[in-house]
Amino acid sequence: MSAVNDTRFKSAVFLLTGIPEQEDVHLWISMPFCFMYLISILGNSVILFIIKTDPSLHEPMYIFLSMLAVTDLGLSLSTMPTILGIFLFNSREISFDACFAQLFFIHSLQFIESSVLLLMAFDRFVTICNPLRYASILTLPRIAKLGFLFVLRGLAIVFPVPFLLKRFQYCRANVLSHSYCLNQEVMKLACSDITFNSIYGLVVTLLTVGLDSLLILLSYVMILKTVLSIASQAECLRALNTCVSHLCAVLLFYTPEIGLSVLHRFGKGSSPLLKILLGYIYLLVPPLINPIVYSVKSKHLRERIIRLCV
Repeated sequence: MSAVNDTRFKSAVFLLTGIPEQEDVHLWISMPFCFMYLISILGNSVILFIIKTDPSLHEPMYIFLSMLAVTDLGLSLSTMPTILGIFLFNSREISFDACFAQLFFIHSLQFIESSVLLLMAFDRFVTICNPLRYASILTLPRIAKLGFLFVLRGLAIVFPVPFLLKRFQYCRANVLSHSYCLNQEVMKLACSDITFNSIYGLVVTLLTVGLDSLLILLSYVMILKTVLSIASQAECLRALNTCVSHLCAVLLFYTPEIGLSVLHRFGKGSSPLLKILLGYIYLLVPPLINPIVYSVKSKHLRERIIRLCV
């Protein structure tokens, strides 16, 4: 790359997009976004504080919940600067390096969250299908090793992405359709051949989110099979009730994730507004709803929160 091109590359920026044709009311739109971020950060922080300070909650289920809260906090903090920057200050520009860093954290945390949801599904599976061996299977050292392994997986598979994007030249109108950076969005703005990047992204998604969702589905098939064999209807409903919170978290995460991925790769004629709205749901709703659902459904957690507040 020539010195002129290198200079242009380093000084170039991407332009982020809020909600098109609604620029006059961006300040008003920022209010629900501020509220969502406030609840997300406060809710997940409270859950982490309660689990850390209460020894009776140092159990596998709550440890997995604390992992989910940390991941949701990371996602909220990764997107908050650019989203609020656009709606509050109309700050649309983001440098190449900042954009690549943001998409690295967003995608890494998404893959880590998918892994945490898989671990939580495994926890529910062992609880219902093999309760007598629960304590011997889900030991604290084993949970720590699994957590470390999945965090390493999430970071390792996304690590090459910024470098793959940085080798391109971006000579088109560098306008992104979201208020944050995503790999599938940025690579479409490159002037070079993006076949390798596209295949790499698809393979990584299938081997992480695709495989995790398949294993979660399989675990719930086994859970349902075990629950239906229980003679007592009351016990059957009680067993299923322990899975409601996790099922909500799974649906909140995978539905917009898969929908947005399909739209970016195959929905060329789809509505831009649909992509934008699905993008906000995809990153903002799970960190907002997860702490609320788990606080409502978990009796022990609910009691600790009420005690903390009152």
